[in-house]
Amino acid sequence: MPLVVPGLLQQNDVSGNKNEWLFKLAGKTISESTNDVNSFPKKDLPDSHRILKPGDAMTMDYRPDRLNVHTDDSGVVHDVNFG
Repeated sequence: MPLVVPGLLQQNDVSGNKNEWLFKLAGKTISESTNDVNSFPKKDLPDSHRILKPGDAMTMDYRPDRLNVHTDDSGVVHDVNFG
């Protein structure tokens, strides 16, 4: 049985889960407004998100509602996680 800690948000409570977001974003670039086979509009990401390229500096604070979108050097999404 999974550990449940009162007061902590779970991934499904806020923005969906990792697999849903990875399915939507993997192999795409994040664009300002375009939504097609190769891109996903930034405006459709959760309010709390950050886009991270290799070597980007980032804070280490844990926010369970924040979607972290990991891209390669060319901006193509290869992974996501919450935190």
